[in-house]
Amino acid sequence: MTSTSRPPGVETTHGPDPVTSNGLPARRRQVVLGICCLSVFVVAMDATILNVGLPSIRSDLHATDARLQWTVDAYSLVLASLLLLAGSMGDRFGRRRVFRTGLTLFSVGSLLCSLAPGLGWLIVFRMIQAVGGSMLNPVALAIITNTFTDRRERARAIGLWAAVVGLSLALGPVLGGLLIDTVGWRSIFWINVPVGVLAVALSGRYVPESRAPRARRFDPAGQALVASTFVALVFAIIEAPDAGWTAPRTGAAFGVAALALAGLVWCEKRRADPLLDPRFFRSAPFCGATAIAVCGYATMGGFLFLNTLYLQAVRGYSAMHAGLLTLPMAAIAAATSPFSGRLVARHGPRPALVLAGIAIPASGVILLSFLGTGSGLAPVICAYVLFGAGFGMVSAPTTNVAVSGMPLAQAGVAGALAGTSRQLGLSLGVAVFGSVAAHHGAGGPGTATIDPTSGAPWWIMICCGLAIAALGVLTTGRWAQDTAARTAALLTAHPAPTRRPPGPS
Repeated sequence: MTSTSRPPGVETTHGPDPVTSNGLPARRRQVVLGICCLSVFVVAMDATILNVGLPSIRSDLHATDARLQWTVDAYSLVLASLLLLAGSMGDRFGRRRVFRTGLTLFSVGSLLCSLAPGLGWLIVFRMIQAVGGSMLNPVALAIITNTFTDRRERARAIGLWAAVVGLSLALGPVLGGLLIDTVGWRSIFWINVPVGVLAVALSGRYVPESRAPRARRFDPAGQALVASTFVALVFAIIEAPDAGWTAPRTGAAFGVAALALAGLVWCEKRRADPLLDPRFFRSAPFCGATAIAVCGYATMGGFLFLNTLYLQAVRGYSAMHAGLLTLPMAAIAAATSPFSGRLVARHGPRPALVLAGIAIPASGVILLSFLGTGSGLAPVICAYVLFGAGFGMVSAPTTNVAVSGMPLAQAGVAGALAGTSRQLGLSLGVAVFGSVAAHHGAGGPGTATIDPTSGAPWWIMICCGLAIAALGVLTTGRWAQDTAARTAALLTAHPAPTRRPPGPS
């Protein structure tokens, strides 16, 4: 859409390129979108590319099953803990500046991972990677939201961005398998370095700087409570099979998570500039998008974690063969993600979410029926195709709903919350699916091993898929849209309290 006015300080471009209200020509907007997609591709892929390398890492670095879960979850857990902070940093210090800093730190962390001398060092370096990655996803989404100001154009751009997220998650095992069998598991981290360097150079030239009109103050208490909640919850779930689900250590970890969450709610309601603004959750679509993202990405994290172990440990395939067997899932996810974005742009998020809520449980039913029976691969591949179709439909509607109903000034925070939901879902998926499978395996407390043929995780996946469909219907109706409109009006009229409220009476 061509605009006849331009914002102060932005030069319009005369010529064949149309200029929208943000003052950027169409060609440059597409370049900005490409840079954001390039960065998020490697960050999202690193959440799953390690899966096919788990048997090699276990053998090379002498890891237990619980430690294997931590090599995956250390990355997604740190991402989930820091995304809110990164979104607010982008709003305050400049989104391009934070974006380039994150790219640099992510590339350095990737190089360190490839040189890790032991499993503990690998987990630490994965956390450094994640610190950089946390500065990319929400900030990239905020850059896209501020670059594409037309509603339909923004929906298409977010749909493509979300498609890249889904595609990179699904392609991770394929590319990882090829690299591990040809070069070794350390090579999966090398590819991030040149991509990061290229993205830093391009972003410095093409990505415009932007900030929120009013940046929020740093909230150290909120940040600490968010991290404590996530870490304690995932720690309790991962360590429970070895320690025992009723052991004091497990109960204490769950108790810390509950207390930290309660403290977070209490603390954020009383801050002038909260890290996590509780008013966001007055919007039913935003709440629905958050819950759907957790459910959808939990199924992806758990699905890939168990299936790569199944294909290598049970079926005896190489890392390359196991990765290639997930290619149908990646291909279908790549095909359905852009379709989902177009569907959202034309008909809203409900149809895409209902389709996802049908395909994901169907794949779980197939896996529940055939996995571990010694049958051929045809049913397993069919389940992969269905899961890819369902997962490909999830990203675009949840991302679009999370940011489109919020004021542009809150784009960084809204994007961070959407990203937090996805990364928390991945962490919980690996933790819950792996621990439930270990709990039902042959080992008892203290000697638990993960059995990838266990049926319990696939019942969880079926329930998550049905929840996606139900929430997709419940949070996209007229009542839900009214709550979103009231929330947006409240955030616009009152961006933050003008003073710290008094203590509780």
